[in-house]
Amino acid sequence: MFGFLTSNERKMRENAENWLQLADKICHYRRDQLTTAQMQELRKKIAALRQMLQQRADAGKLKLGIESLEGLLQQVGGTFYPKSSIVENVEFFLVAAIIVLGIRSYFLQPFKIPTNSMWPTYYGMKGENLPPGTPAPGLLERAFRLVAFGAQRREVIAPQAGEVSAMFFPEGTLAYTLRDGHKWLVVPTRVREYTFSVDGTPATVLVPADFHDFDLLFQETFFGSTDGFRRFLATAGKDGRVERTTVQVRDDADSTRPGYLIRLGKTVQAGEAIMRFDILTGDQLFVDRLSYHFMRPPIGSGFVFRTGNIEGLKLEDGDQYFIKRLVGAPSDTLEIRGTELWRNGQPITGAAAFGRNARREGRYPGYRNYGLLSAGEKLTVPPDVFFALGDNSPDSKDGRFWGFVPAKDVIGRPLFIYYPFTRRWGPAR
Repeated sequence: MFGFLTSNERKMRENAENWLQLADKICHYRRDQLTTAQMQELRKKIAALRQMLQQRADAGKLKLGIESLEGLLQQVGGTFYPKSSIVENVEFFLVAAIIVLGIRSYFLQPFKIPTNSMWPTYYGMKGENLPPGTPAPGLLERAFRLVAFGAQRREVIAPQAGEVSAMFFPEGTLAYTLRDGHKWLVVPTRVREYTFSVDGTPATVLVPADFHDFDLLFQETFFGSTDGFRRFLATAGKDGRVERTTVQVRDDADSTRPGYLIRLGKTVQAGEAIMRFDILTGDQLFVDRLSYHFMRPPIGSGFVFRTGNIEGLKLEDGDQYFIKRLVGAPSDTLEIRGTELWRNGQPITGAAAFGRNARREGRYPGYRNYGLLSAGEKLTVPPDVFFALGDNSPDSKDGRFWGFVPAKDVIGRPLFIYYPFTRRWGPAR
């Protein structure tokens, strides 16, 4: 750090010691590859430079000894010396990768919140509607939003002029096909493909498979609100706008569901945006992988776990990382009364989110009876497992649906939200 205070002679002595270490290494590792003459010459020059150090020769003499040794090392060093810049860069990145993998495996692991099951504690991907015909961020603002919030633009462009139609599942949600896609053009991922039709010509858009705001954005764009969309559906059948069809729900052609093609009553021009919106990235945080090796996760803590050994998840989601809030440990009895979660016969404590959900405070919607915690049902947590719920109970795929988390599959606790750069940036709750 304070190298400018070191004398020239001392610097040269340190330099000579480094060259001697390299020469000794070559001498030991390449002695079966060098000729007898080369070995003798190498040992001679090593001995000469070492003697200069012992006799505390001045910087000028040390420099001559180093240059003499370096000239020979260039001839006999093989892969040890001289090194090309490519080799040095490969070694640097290899060591860096090993260090990063070690930190990720045993100490800190980055994790991205994909869905809004823990909203408003943690945010998953959110959609920001930019209806066609209204002002939208320009290039500079888009660049800033991309860096600060991970905002990525999506548009559905009309291929020709005509009336817009869309396909729906029987339950009234927009139909989509799950496909294999790529993130950053390289990383394999699953995507949802939504398809509109303009007088029979398709117009498609791809969004991440975990993005769940598309229906809401569609309803706001075409009908102003969810209520407006419901009013439209109530009259669409009477007006002859509805046609039965089938929807391909996965890549394989045999995977289909019944559906409806509905004319939406909106006409567009060729090249016009049918829909336009930004997808804002979910919270990205560091997970502490060390603490839970020495202590059991406390009730109320957010915790990250693997899904590969959870029967209700592994077939659909495979071996992924989920984040929920721990609400039940072995032998605990749980139930939901109204919008409040009870543990062992009294309102649960241990996290601010519990009280906020019970009171339906702010954006916390309250707990909902479903599945294993249906109305009037009590659940006792078995040994060696935990029970987890999301803070956004109406929109959380959690333990009520798929059961228990094996204790061995708990990864760690949320530590710090490092991206995006919003007011949530900082220590995780």
